[in-house]
Amino acid sequence: MIELSKMGIACEKQVPIDVYYEGEHIGKYFADLLVNNQVIVELKAASGLLKEHEAQLLNYLKATEIEVGLLLNFGVKPQISRKLFENRFK
Repeated sequence: MIELSKMGIACEKQVPIDVYYEGEHIGKYFADLLVNNQVIVELKAASGLLKEHEAQLLNYLKATEIEVGLLLNFGVKPQISRKLFENRFK
């Protein structure tokens, strides 16, 4: 977050994001990081990325207007996974 801010990129932590199901507001999700109000970043510190981690991020993208998500693992072996889910499919 500090490095993104140094580069002039808007970044917020623990940002509440409204979640909708079939057009009805059902609650809030708190993004680890929200970059430029366009990218959800989920941070993990696990031995490896699991399908469950990717499913979690994909569900966040499906439930919000945000189309791009990054899953960053800072575990033993750093890993990155990028997910896209276009709003026209929501």
